[in-house]
Amino acid sequence: MVAAVMAVALALASCSPGGGTGGATGGTPPAGRASAAPPPEQGAIAEPPPVDAGWPRWGFTHTGVSANNVTPDFERTVAGTLARTPMLQNQHIMGFGALNPEPRPGEFFWEDLDSRLGLMRESGATPVLTLCCAPDWMKGGPEGPTEESAWKQHLEDAPYPEHYDDFARLAAAVATRYTDVKYFMVWNELKGFWRDHSKPADFKGYTELYNKVYAAVKAARPDAQVGGPYIGFDSDSEGASELRGPWGVVNQNALDAFDYWFKHKKGADFVVVDGASPTETHELRPDEFGALGKFGAVTAWLRERTGDLPVWWSEWYFVPEDGTTWDEPRRLAVQAVSMMELARAGVATALYWNPQAKDGPCVGCMWAPRTGEPQPSGTLVAEFARWFPAGAELEAVASSDPRVRVLAQPRELLMVNTADAPVSATVDGRQVSLQPYEIKWSGR
Repeated sequence: MVAAVMAVALALASCSPGGGTGGATGGTPPAGRASAAPPPEQGAIAEPPPVDAGWPRWGFTHTGVSANNVTPDFERTVAGTLARTPMLQNQHIMGFGALNPEPRPGEFFWEDLDSRLGLMRESGATPVLTLCCAPDWMKGGPEGPTEESAWKQHLEDAPYPEHYDDFARLAAAVATRYTDVKYFMVWNELKGFWRDHSKPADFKGYTELYNKVYAAVKAARPDAQVGGPYIGFDSDSEGASELRGPWGVVNQNALDAFDYWFKHKKGADFVVVDGASPTETHELRPDEFGALGKFGAVTAWLRERTGDLPVWWSEWYFVPEDGTTWDEPRRLAVQAVSMMELARAGVATALYWNPQAKDGPCVGCMWAPRTGEPQPSGTLVAEFARWFPAGAELEAVASSDPRVRVLAQPRELLMVNTADAPVSATVDGRQVSLQPYEIKWSGR
């Protein structure tokens, strides 16, 4: 059963994980030329919203396999590494590594969540729980532990309306059990509420569920922070939409769903979205680095509507899912620049979808499947958490060559060469040389 759950959970990532495989249709600019769409103002910095003191901004989501699913020694190794730079860690209450938490009404199974929360505590995390997905009996299935076929076919189903109250009670039970968890995201990408993205979502149904969950969690834990709607901001190459840019156009159905939820919600302590820089047809417009402007554009759109509410990106992706691959330096460079974009836009929280495995190659994993040693993606997230938490004072620092992207705070700066050729540039008054796709940290 556990193996089946993990296999299904890993398959449910909505896009290639931040370190997943894929290919750029736009390609890389020839050596010696700038990326097709360098940012118009590399130094443009948005005023961040208020957040808790010391908020790390960066973190990750545990998926079907994590460090607690291997051996105790392996878990201790990973926990020790993560504890060096504490960050946010998120876990879903069902699926993505957790068995059915309420196999029968009022009968709870907490073992998997206890194990994941134990790993979070051991590694000094700020824990987050995603209140998704729903037990089978809430969506037309039988009572009892989830069968393998149900994981494959029905994990993403929404609870039936007559069971919204039951799911809200489960959410309150979760919040009551895990009193050290303060932050809760409600549901995931409108699963079951938006099956055909060419048509409007059932945003009324989702909002009804959200409001019941919000009220139940707040009643059980007045100190809890609750956010939604966790909508995927898909984009296409063309179409009718109020939000568009060189990277494409956001699906208007997603914008309409967000607007309805925001207008009719009972309350929210933060807003949650996710999305990818490639379009739904795997295009990178105009190229892999220019497409990252979507993250800033969506964040600006959200903040214009929501004021001081912190914006959370529960997942973000930057590698197309068309079956080709990038070499690791290129993939990491795109990941780093995507995080620069999120930081500049004033995003309060960004959670990396960690594509962990027990064995074999694992592109984009935060730690090595066999040894638990930190991998480049994990080191990158940790370094951002160390130097660019939500309260970091960002400073505008220009590069003489637009192929070198820069993010700076008073004591540290990050440079990324977005070209597949060596580049020399003047950055912060100093001459620097970077190898193709090199990421370089430097004190100031």
